[in-house]
Amino acid sequence: MSELTYKKSTLREYFESLVITVILALFGTTFIVQAFKIPTPSMEDNLLVGDHLLVNKFAFGSKGFVLDGLMPFRDIHRGDVIVFRFPKDLTKHYVKRAIGLPGDRLKVVDKQVLVNGEPLNETYKIHKSAPGSYADAFRDSFPPKPHPNTTYRYSGGNGDENPYWYEEFTKDGELVVPEGHYFAMGDNRDNSSDSRYWGFVPRDLIVGKALIIYWSYETDSDEYRRTAVEDRIQQVTDLFTNFFRKTRWSRTFKIIR
Repeated sequence: MSELTYKKSTLREYFESLVITVILALFGTTFIVQAFKIPTPSMEDNLLVGDHLLVNKFAFGSKGFVLDGLMPFRDIHRGDVIVFRFPKDLTKHYVKRAIGLPGDRLKVVDKQVLVNGEPLNETYKIHKSAPGSYADAFRDSFPPKPHPNTTYRYSGGNGDENPYWYEEFTKDGELVVPEGHYFAMGDNRDNSSDSRYWGFVPRDLIVGKALIIYWSYETDSDEYRRTAVEDRIQQVTDLFTNFFRKTRWSRTFKIIR
């Protein structure tokens, strides 16, 4: 009888340990950190396609949480790399840099961002558009100046963009960021679908602050579009075959700034 009782107790301990582990994992991914993969080059050269990051969901707090006042939360700062649910499709997550904060007056003149009348020093941004590529009216100067009888076009994104969303927020040629919202841009300015095209990021949609790259694997920039079964098999095969060769070891545990 005692041996049977012992076996039952041991099984119960293993089961309880498993349950606790699952609960802690769920708590951690819900409130503390979450893993994401970079699928596009919009944040190059800071974040590359194939970078796997951990996002600190604890940094900015959970709005309205009863213990917010006691926790070491902070406001979102200009220059923070943030992860958020895409306002046009809440099933998708985007990673961009917070450029305009609530109340800011913002404009882009010949690729130079000005905030509240002052040029923004952006050591992280790059401009590497391909020769002959189309420079739409929103990319290099924003808000774009209206031209009679001119129709602007935007070839990127998923078709949900409204290229004239900014008009009601523009005053004296500058965009005024409303309360509770942020203006986000990709570091790869010539190749980023960001707030210039689809609008502000509501505070409630911001998941957290990009924290660290825990693994980086050399990946084609269009891999995320290839979702067929044969494509998935090819991707898994490539991972097993080239794990050591294609892993970017120098980016492992790189702090995101």
